[in-house]
Amino acid sequence: MPSLATRITRILHDQQPELLEEWLRELAASVTRYEVMPPTELRTQCAEFIQLLRAGVTRGNLGDIHGAEWQPLREMLVDLSRSRAQQGFTPRETAVFVFSFKKPLFRHLQQSCGGDAEALAEETWSATQLLDELGLWTAEAYQKSREEVILRQQQDLLELSTPVVQLWDGILALPVIGTLDSNRTQIVMESLLQTIVDTGAEIAIIDITGVPTVDTLTAQHLLKAVAAARLMGADCIISGIRPQIAQTIVHLGVELGEVTTKATMKAAFQLALKRLGKNPAQ
Repeated sequence: MPSLATRITRILHDQQPELLEEWLRELAASVTRYEVMPPTELRTQCAEFIQLLRAGVTRGNLGDIHGAEWQPLREMLVDLSRSRAQQGFTPRETAVFVFSFKKPLFRHLQQSCGGDAEALAEETWSATQLLDELGLWTAEAYQKSREEVILRQQQDLLELSTPVVQLWDGILALPVIGTLDSNRTQIVMESLLQTIVDTGAEIAIIDITGVPTVDTLTAQHLLKAVAAARLMGADCIISGIRPQIAQTIVHLGVELGEVTTKATMKAAFQLALKRLGKNPAQ
C-alpha cells in the first residue's frame, strides 16, 4: 500500500487540473468576497498552493510544517494573508482558503483508497492534520499582518495629530490634542526639533489646550520636549494652562522650572512676538 505522502503526491500531480477546478468552486461557494477578485488572481494562488504543497509533501514531514522543506509554502501563505488583510478579508475568509481544499482532496483520496476503509480513515486524518496546521498558520499570519497595519495606522495618526505650524518668522506652534504618553512625546520631539532645524525658529509654543488631563507623567513629557528644544537653540512657551490644570500641577508638586506658561495661544504668541521685538502690524 502506498504511503500517504506518496498517495497525496500522486494525486496532486496526476489530478491537479480536477483538484484546482473543484477547489475554485468550493472557494466561490464559501466566500462571496472572491467575486470581487480577478479570477486569474485566485486561480494563480490556488495553483501555486497545490504546487508548493506537492513539493512539501514529497520532501517533508507531514506532521511538522515548520521544517525547511515547507518554507516556500509558509512564505506563500504569509504573502497571501497580508494581501487578504489589505483587501478587507476577515480571518475566517482568509483561513477558508486552506480549509476549503479538504473536500476535493478527500474525495480523491477516497477514490485512491478504493474499498480500504482503514487506510482511508488513517490517511484522511493525517491529511486533516496537515491542512489544519497550514490553515492555522494562515490565520496567525493574517493576524500579524492586521497588527502591523493597525500599528502603522496608529503611527500615522500620531504624526498627523502633532503638526508643527510656523506662526511667524522665528515662531513655531505645536498644538497637542489628546493624551501625551511616551511614544507620542518622542514623535512630538522629533517633529518639533526637525522643524526648528528647518526653519531656524527661536521660539516654540507648545499648546496643551486639547490635553484633557495633566498628571506628573504628562508634565515630565512636556519638560522633556522643552529641554530638547532648548538644546536646539529655541526657547519654549507652554500655553493652554487652564485653571484646573494649574491646580493639578500645584497639587502634584510638579516644578516647571523656568518654563514660561500662558493661559491661551494668543497670549503666548503675543509674548513670543515681544521677545523677538516684532510687531504683527508691521
